[in-house]
Amino acid sequence: MLKDPNVEVQARGALGLSRAGAEARAALPDLAPLLRSESALVRQNVAVALGAIGPDARAAVAALTDALRDTEWAVRRAAAQALGQIGADAKPALPALKRLEGDANKQVRDAAKKAREQIGG
Repeated sequence: MLKDPNVEVQARGALGLSRAGAEARAALPDLAPLLRSESALVRQNVAVALGAIGPDARAAVAALTDALRDTEWAVRRAAAQALGQIGADAKPALPALKRLEGDANKQVRDAAKKAREQIGG
């Protein structure tokens, strides 16, 4: 589903993987590139799925850190939450999360703050 050209199918596929949690780690190579999708819903759902995978999604830290600069607040929030769920291996994202605490959106600011606490910074 993630490789389907239809973004609605991709979004549903990522959402389904988010429900699988750590068992979805085999999809990591297909998930991270979708953080650059044209669809904000796909980007958001991919971030949620990566967060649900947890520490096993450490390979996606750089891509999630890039997603903290997304134009859509829901994507920034989901990326921050995912980094927090990855935990200590997301330490390289701490400076970007600190900057996000000045975001215009309160939900993004709160997610960034919580992520920093979860990561240990």
